[in-house]
Amino acid sequence: MDKDFPYIVRVVVEIPKGSRNKYEYDPDSGRMKLNRVLSSAVHYPADYGFAEDTRAEDGDEVDVLVLIEEPTFPGCLVEAKPIGYLEMHDEKGGDNKVLAVPLSDPRWGDIKDLYELPPSLLDEIENFFLTYKRLESKEVTSDGWYNSRKTLDYLNVSRCPSS
Repeated sequence: MDKDFPYIVRVVVEIPKGSRNKYEYDPDSGRMKLNRVLSSAVHYPADYGFAEDTRAEDGDEVDVLVLIEEPTFPGCLVEAKPIGYLEMHDEKGGDNKVLAVPLSDPRWGDIKDLYELPPSLLDEIENFFLTYKRLESKEVTSDGWYNSRKTLDYLNVSRCPSS
């Protein structure tokens, strides 16, 4: 675990911004696996992956969206600053989405909290998850966005020791 956690998280990108392909890390092979292709015209609004050394309510690593100008690639490691999270619930329980900005992209570096972003961007991200899950006949609800302070609390609770 990095000494700067939770102020900086190490995100393993599974799905690049703009993709409809849903990749997931396969721990058995140590590779990214194509899980499915989204069945609608929606696409990921940001790079999407998970924070290393975390565990969410659903038993998986904490989900993270990284706002970035150009998409990276599955398996890319991005150091990012958490700025907020979207509280969501699906058929498995809590399914929160942390929103972060990459340390390596100067266009996003000064952002400290999600409320500095255009509300339309937050709406786009929230609607993406609500739309794609509902089109797959999954139950999903959103309880809205939380600021960076609450996000740090959420990440601290989700922290697990390094292997």
